[in-house]
Amino acid sequence: MLFKDIRDYQISFLGLFLVVGIGTRDWTLRPELIGVLIATSLATQWILSWVTGKEQITSLRSALITSLGLSLLLRADHWTTMAIAAASAIASKFLFKFGDKHFFNPGNFGIISALVLTSDAWVSPGQWGEEWWYALLFAGTGGMTLQRIGRWDTTAAFLGAYSLLEAIRNLWLGWTWDVYWHRLMSGSLLLFALFMITDPRSIPNSRIGRVVWAVCIAGLTFILRNYFFIPTAVFWALFMVAPLTILIDVLWLAPRFAWQEGDVALASRRVGDEGDEAAGEELLTQHS
Repeated sequence: MLFKDIRDYQISFLGLFLVVGIGTRDWTLRPELIGVLIATSLATQWILSWVTGKEQITSLRSALITSLGLSLLLRADHWTTMAIAAASAIASKFLFKFGDKHFFNPGNFGIISALVLTSDAWVSPGQWGEEWWYALLFAGTGGMTLQRIGRWDTTAAFLGAYSLLEAIRNLWLGWTWDVYWHRLMSGSLLLFALFMITDPRSIPNSRIGRVVWAVCIAGLTFILRNYFFIPTAVFWALFMVAPLTILIDVLWLAPRFAWQEGDVALASRRVGDEGDEAAGEELLTQHS
């Protein structure tokens, strides 16, 4: 096994996307601003981990993932905006918690904070274009990660519900299907569905909870995009629905996700068999 920690896969893939984006797609990426994002994220994570007594070395992986995600999606004219986004993203994990679990996705919280608190931040949902090989790259690498963390249900529920709503609207308006595929074949949408909405530490713990949660995000995204004409609808939808994680975790009890890949893989296989569901839950609970 190449990596022992699943987060190492995420770091590798997001770093690859960043290199590909700089080299083939998005020349608005500025290395100095990316450096600010990474440095601020790591520094904020280290300081807050030290203050709260959290484990620092492993948590720095999560901070790096957050900074890479922000680098792929967020754009700004000034370094201070990037610093605000990074600091807000990491701080949200420590400030907005229920029990020992944070319910906002850090990268998404950083994007929303930059959009609200600054005047020069923007997100370009179409910045990755619609080339098929981008979709294959994102789906392939995202699929490898999701296979290890067992969160395919979240991505499938979101993309399935959103695709269905767009198809119904397309039929209702009498548009050709090339319009439909144009709205779905977005690199940014795939990045969101494969890497942001599937963050196992901030989404609902139970499978049924994740499906309900993802469908709610898809529905709200559809409304915000088509009736309020908000181009960044998917990010606002996740931000608005995120607090529902607290209620969903209360309604459908399940063990919290553990990052240890071997334990997660074993527990996932056991939970997949209804007869061993209790054993899987016990194993995951031991490593939370």
